[in-house]
Amino acid sequence: MPANRTRQTTALAPLLALNFFMADMQAGIGPFLGVFLLAHGWQTGLIGTVMTAGGIAGMLMTTPAGALIDATRSKKLFVIVPGIFTVAASGIVLWSQEFWLVAASQVATAIAGAAIGPAVAGITLGIVLQAGFNRQNGRNQAFNHAGNMAGAGLSGLLGWLYGFTAVFWLAAAFGILSIISVLMIPSDSIEDDAARGLERRGDNGGQASGVQVLVESKPLLILAAALLFFHLGNAAMLPLYDLAVVAGKHANPASFVALTIMIAQGTMILTALIAMRMAEKKGYWLVLLISFIALPIRGIIAAWLLNKWGVYPVQLLDGVGAGLQSVAVPGLVARILDGTGRVNAGQGAVMTVQGVGAAISPAIGGWIAQEFGYRPMFLILGGFATVSVALWTAFSPSLKPACAGKPERTPGEAVSAAAGIA
Repeated sequence: MPANRTRQTTALAPLLALNFFMADMQAGIGPFLGVFLLAHGWQTGLIGTVMTAGGIAGMLMTTPAGALIDATRSKKLFVIVPGIFTVAASGIVLWSQEFWLVAASQVATAIAGAAIGPAVAGITLGIVLQAGFNRQNGRNQAFNHAGNMAGAGLSGLLGWLYGFTAVFWLAAAFGILSIISVLMIPSDSIEDDAARGLERRGDNGGQASGVQVLVESKPLLILAAALLFFHLGNAAMLPLYDLAVVAGKHANPASFVALTIMIAQGTMILTALIAMRMAEKKGYWLVLLISFIALPIRGIIAAWLLNKWGVYPVQLLDGVGAGLQSVAVPGLVARILDGTGRVNAGQGAVMTVQGVGAAISPAIGGWIAQEFGYRPMFLILGGFATVSVALWTAFSPSLKPACAGKPERTPGEAVSAAAGIA
């Protein structure tokens, strides 16, 4: 047991490094894609359509990827291979801005990246087990947001000095460092049964539930529905706010996009740590309610302050919403599905539903902005999250027990809880 504890401790530093470096590897040129294509003569409608194509591809792959991560004992491979392909696919955009090549690049990037989130969640759960997951996931997310902030700052600086080519080189460097980090995690520090939310009981080992446990879980379905509407409004707000300000010639494209990301990610570092503490004391219900409320307020401010000064309140609120969710959503899914052996499939399923909203959002926002203007578009996008607030409050009697801390249970009791059975 002491040897196992030492292996776990040894794994935590590279795990945090992985979360830091994978942030820019995953994002790559993504946040800069809109202004990059705008500079090459693209219209907002086509830009939104390309982003949606990538979102749909990622959405279709996340649930199968999560199920594969539950089944495999080579979870680190699901970070290494996507990392290689994400960097390679993003480079296509520099080579050509032809519509179908750009679309293919975004699709390939999304498919490759679909497994990274569930894989890192599974690796974390396998190292620290259910009891330590909330706190370690909070630290992971703080480092991830710090990586996003550092990557955005460096991208803005290098983009300003050397052009958008430097942004791709930076993403490649972060990708290499991510691969090195995950390779430094000792494989024997990851307990495979625990990594899928299945603790061994007796000599025969635990038995994973069928995948139907995902659709039978009322709390999980409500969570997914609330996240669907949130991301339907949230996903397009940052790239289209960037376009609105840059199109009005209020700011330098590369440096302004970097500033928006840095403000949001800096806020997310703090809110991720706050969410970790709130979840320990109050559970996840209040954390997620606050995250949903932030988006309608953000939409109103974005429509009202459509200039370079509006970036501060708009992105601070983005940091509040996304920072709280980055801790609460994986933690709540792991808690709901504890004992079922389907935690990573559940993470993937929730990401898939989030992806539906995120995939449709840029297309809806882009065409609304093109036909009616940016101000109505921001109000409409912010309004989608009011549905999330309504769902979360209306079903609070079912959600609050699932969101609260739970005593240790047998796998059979955990399956019943996941299905919403008292």
